[in-house]
Amino acid sequence: MRQFEAAVAAMVLCVAAPAFAADQPSTPPAVTASAPDLSWQDRLERHTGVVDLPQAKARLNLGTDYYYLDAAASRRVLVEGWGNPPDAADGVLGMIFPARFKPLDGPSWGAVISYQDSGYVADKDARDTDYDKLLDDLRKSEPEQNAEREKAGYASLHLVGWAERPTYDATRHVVIWARDLKAGNASVDTLNYDIRLLGRKGVLSLNVISSINDLPEVRAAAGHIADQAAFVPGQTYADFHKGQDKMAEYGVAGLIAAGVGAAAAKKLGLLAILAIFLKKGAVLLVAAFGAVAAWFRRTFLGQKDVAAKASKPPSGPDLIS
Repeated sequence: MRQFEAAVAAMVLCVAAPAFAADQPSTPPAVTASAPDLSWQDRLERHTGVVDLPQAKARLNLGTDYYYLDAAASRRVLVEGWGNPPDAADGVLGMIFPARFKPLDGPSWGAVISYQDSGYVADKDARDTDYDKLLDDLRKSEPEQNAEREKAGYASLHLVGWAERPTYDATRHVVIWARDLKAGNASVDTLNYDIRLLGRKGVLSLNVISSINDLPEVRAAAGHIADQAAFVPGQTYADFHKGQDKMAEYGVAGLIAAGVGAAAAKKLGLLAILAIFLKKGAVLLVAAFGAVAAWFRRTFLGQKDVAAKASKPPSGPDLIS
């Protein structure tokens, strides 16, 4: 697929953000005698109009310009179509595609939907965090992290910059950010576009992986989808009952930081903190490992030693869903 030429990065749901086929080892696949049979995508049931997401207590109003594939159909696209390991689709509630494309068409893109049952995310810190500084911190760790990736047979990743700087709409309670990522020597950068809708008890996540060339279309589509996504009555951000409902252990700034580099922090032993973000199968591209750990220490732990909080030692590269 064109948008995956940059074959970019791994999948885990934001930390729950899932990484899809991009972060596979760089060894080319064996050449087959004939093209794969993709006719099954024509038989996937498309849903338009109002789509209920009962697991998230939310719904989408897609109209006729976009269609929804349920969890089972999305798993087939992610695993059979995009070449991800089966557990990359765990936790994925469904996917959204432009109505004019099949899921595996070259110009197509897909938004992966997931839900994080994290509790109510306070938004008081949304405008106080220096996200450009966070970007600089993440870049500082690239040489060391890429050396590790290349040793393991994975393409290097460079966080070029914000394709869309993090913003928070305090009226709709929607957080949006996007990253421009370069994988190895790919001629086209990869776009990872994140939308988070805050609710009473958790966060609805929509994550788009595409070519950076698709940014204008994806931005317009993301705006439409975010406008039409909503939690059901009783589960909205405004329905929160202080003292009764669960509070998330992070605010909007932490949500963004985790989305940008949570898998990195997990690798460095911050699993106890980041477990609240992570569900296998969520879609997220990670560009750096090292500096995000220091950011979390400063922001959430002060100078405490977090090494003891790791539930297991670091392992190989994470796949981001």
